[in-house]
Amino acid sequence: MSVRPRISFARQVLILQVGVVVVVAVLGYGLVAWMLDGRLRDQYGQRALTVARTVAVDPEISDAVADGDPGHIVQDRAERVRVRTGALFVVVTDNRGIRFSHPNPLELGRHVSTDPSDALAGREVVRVERGTLGLSARGKVPLYGRDGRILGEVSVGFDARAIDQELGQLLREMSLFVAGAVLLGVFASAAIGRRLKRQTLGFEPYELVELVHEREAVLHGVGEGVVAVDTAGRIAVCNDEASRLLGVTPEAGTPAGDLAPEGTLRDVLTGEREAANLFVTAGERVLVVNRREVRRHRRDLGAVITLRDRTDLETLARELDSVSTLFDALRAQRHEYANRLHTLSGLLQLGHSEEAADYIGTLMEDAARRAPAPDNLPDPLSDPYLRAFLSAKAAVAAEKGVRLDIGAGSFVPGRVADPLDVTTVVGNLVDNAVEAARLGRRRPARVEVELLGDGRDLHVTVTDSGDGLPDGLRDAVFDDGVSTRDIAAGRSRGLGLGLARRTARAREGDVRFVEAGSDGSAGSGAVAVARLPGVLGAEAMR
Repeated sequence: MSVRPRISFARQVLILQVGVVVVVAVLGYGLVAWMLDGRLRDQYGQRALTVARTVAVDPEISDAVADGDPGHIVQDRAERVRVRTGALFVVVTDNRGIRFSHPNPLELGRHVSTDPSDALAGREVVRVERGTLGLSARGKVPLYGRDGRILGEVSVGFDARAIDQELGQLLREMSLFVAGAVLLGVFASAAIGRRLKRQTLGFEPYELVELVHEREAVLHGVGEGVVAVDTAGRIAVCNDEASRLLGVTPEAGTPAGDLAPEGTLRDVLTGEREAANLFVTAGERVLVVNRREVRRHRRDLGAVITLRDRTDLETLARELDSVSTLFDALRAQRHEYANRLHTLSGLLQLGHSEEAADYIGTLMEDAARRAPAPDNLPDPLSDPYLRAFLSAKAAVAAEKGVRLDIGAGSFVPGRVADPLDVTTVVGNLVDNAVEAARLGRRRPARVEVELLGDGRDLHVTVTDSGDGLPDGLRDAVFDDGVSTRDIAAGRSRGLGLGLARRTARAREGDVRFVEAGSDGSAGSGAVAVARLPGVLGAEAMR
């Protein structure tokens, strides 16, 4: 069980983002301040160096220094330069470092407070040093005489406090920008937090994790197949049961149409057809399919398709239907035989032996017209399962008023090795033909089944006396939901023929309808032919 955090996720994100913004702003502020300080000190140093160069090239100053400056010319001119440039000091010395100028007259004639050796050696220097007037950015250049000799140095300095004041002004202006950036970051972080909360429907991350775990448990724990499709027709969710029923394990984002071949099921998955308890076939399975569109806050989110496996129930229902039909046939025959026995008993009790003999003859003629018993089926059908199956179908057809005959050209020498596929294909074709003959206008209603063994393959032809298939329906009857019983009303689920074809094609065979008369059955209704490879035993090849 997860523990609810004390601070909500949105607030945690806000605090983290604000912290990041503040840290980045402070680091940026410090970096810019450091760069500005270094650049300002360099600028003031270069300014001092430029002023020093200007003083050093003044010939009056160099001549006065060479003569020992008896008239204090150097002091006068240096002070005027200092005032004009705003420098802290303009100091001119001889080659020993003795001052000829200084803002404080008391310092004249004294040795400079900083080392003049670099300038006296002919090198220009830019430094930040502390002297008698405090810390300053200063530039030092050599002072040359007319003969090119170094007479002394010129040192010009600008007060470091001026640098600090300018830096402070720049930093105050930059502080406003940094503060604005931080406020903007805070507001943006708060907006992101609110948007994140809306997108997660107000759920915290730990709640989303629990929802995902619960969804996985539900999707993969239910007994139905569940397929979720987004608005673009791509697979969003497909649980284990759906993968088993469809025979594929799709990745998220796979087009829904790739999960099934062309047909009703594919139309439901792609949204081309609605489905409410629709019976379809997928391979050899019979599925009940439902499709529900999903909307939230007037927004389309896709659709959910549920799949229920009804293969076993459908098979059981067919078997029960056959048993019920046989039971009804036996019950009707029992009543019929009881009536006939009562009639025969009455004739014998009254002494009408000749009438009783004639009545027995009539009963025998009627029995000859009925469907053949298992022992009277053609000898070429040697498989007992096949003989019993056709005998049962003949009894069911007879109860519906349809005569089921075995074609004279039938020849199946071997045993059936796969009775389930044979039952599925032959049974569905015979049931369809019996219904067509019963509902047709021709009388007597007949169905003829011809079976031919070719090695291990079984060829089946089923011909009925019905009204035939409508134009253009020869292939459509194999689609899910299309029935030959009542095409206009669509009252049948129409799965039998589609299941028969899929079963045959799974064995690389086929089931199809041909033109009446193309197989010699002129005047018939519909003619269905099937090829079932490998359903007969190996002895059929000998």
